[in-house]
Amino acid sequence: MGVNFVSSVLILSFIFFIFHSQNLISAQPYDYPTAKLSTSWFNHLSAPPHTVHFGDGSIVTPVLLRGTLGQRFACGFYCNGKCDSYLFAIFLVQTNSISHIVSPTVSFPQVVWSANRDHPVKINATLQLTSEGDLVLRDADGSVAWSSKTAGKSVAGLNLTDTGNLILFNKQKAVVWQSFDHPTDALVPGQKLVEGQKLIASVSKTNSRVGLYSLVVNDRGIFAYIQSTPQPYYDFYLSGVEKSNKPNYVKFLNGSLNFYLHTSEPSEPTHTIHIPPASSEQYMRLESDGHLRVYEWKYKWEVSADVLTGFSGDCGYPLVCGKYGICSNGQCSCPGSSSSTVRYFRQVKEKYPNLGCAEITPLKCSTSKYQSFIELKDVAYFTFNFSIANTNVNKCKSSCLKDCSCKAAIFRHGWGSKQGECFLLSEVFSLMDHDSEKKHYNSTVYLKVQKNSIKRSAFIN
Repeated sequence: MGVNFVSSVLILSFIFFIFHSQNLISAQPYDYPTAKLSTSWFNHLSAPPHTVHFGDGSIVTPVLLRGTLGQRFACGFYCNGKCDSYLFAIFLVQTNSISHIVSPTVSFPQVVWSANRDHPVKINATLQLTSEGDLVLRDADGSVAWSSKTAGKSVAGLNLTDTGNLILFNKQKAVVWQSFDHPTDALVPGQKLVEGQKLIASVSKTNSRVGLYSLVVNDRGIFAYIQSTPQPYYDFYLSGVEKSNKPNYVKFLNGSLNFYLHTSEPSEPTHTIHIPPASSEQYMRLESDGHLRVYEWKYKWEVSADVLTGFSGDCGYPLVCGKYGICSNGQCSCPGSSSSTVRYFRQVKEKYPNLGCAEITPLKCSTSKYQSFIELKDVAYFTFNFSIANTNVNKCKSSCLKDCSCKAAIFRHGWGSKQGECFLLSEVFSLMDHDSEKKHYNSTVYLKVQKNSIKRSAFIN
């Protein structure tokens, strides 16, 4: 009798668990690529087999998964690092023949899109495809962290395609909203980056919030910026093409990044950057160091191309050596003078020269009369947007000294000429060695420094 009673209780508990779980996810199988209206998903770690822990510290709770046997796209809750907050994201994961996620110690989830990068949610957050057709992410306290804003737009369902595009569609299967129109920091093969859109890098691999670097397309070409100013560190101008009303875009394909400027498919691209063709899954990401890298699956995720480096070089990135650091053949050092024992800059951390340099004595507007320059010959900057044209070096330096916000002056001139262009900087990122013979012009950087008012005679003018 006692055994039968216990068995009955266990059966009832199991039925309750199944019923309760189906209520949480509206009976939606976790490995199914589509969902109907009025479906909800619950971010909870105690709901196996949905939640998967990976060797890199990341955790995913997928709600939709497309395909079997190999690297496949899934979408759901994702975290990395401390996992005290989560994104609703699309990610690549390794699957077996029955759509189970496998290889958690090698095949870490690769996030290619996220909805709420600046508004991460907690455990017990919910994702709901409402009866009105809105896809809504709510935090544990019920507040809205993100919404597709498609309520009342005749949405009939949700679909994750085999190309990694999350689509809200209507009864005619037409797209009402799609993740491809809202890129974050990555592109997958077949995806476009259209004029008006941006790729914006994350702060770091474990911090998904918006970082410093962006990549955009406009009516002149494609450009990569460091956001704070902003200043371009990569520019690819496409000139001599006839303008049209068609939107400009680049399209990522296996083996190429195609530019369509004032034209569109099926026309031939205006320009193509060739990328090593992949025999397996791949994606492209603008990363926290400003690099645009292409990744390919080869039993683990490996870098197959570094798209911008071929144009910019290893030293052509704004913070490759941190602020004030000088990059030479990939090595970082601080500005100094071989003819003086006076030091004006020190490494932020001696063991990590790539973190940059700091002023030993900070610049102060109130003591500007004790400011001057150290001269760095054959040194350049990652960009040059002249502040003063057709000037000489003395006027360039004088303009910087008179401007409290100016921290450096860069003077660039042709061989045999004393006239040139002057670029005034209010913020100094990484500097780099300059080869005047290759570039066919001279470049000198004048860094403004704060002199010791007592030992002015020791200073270099």
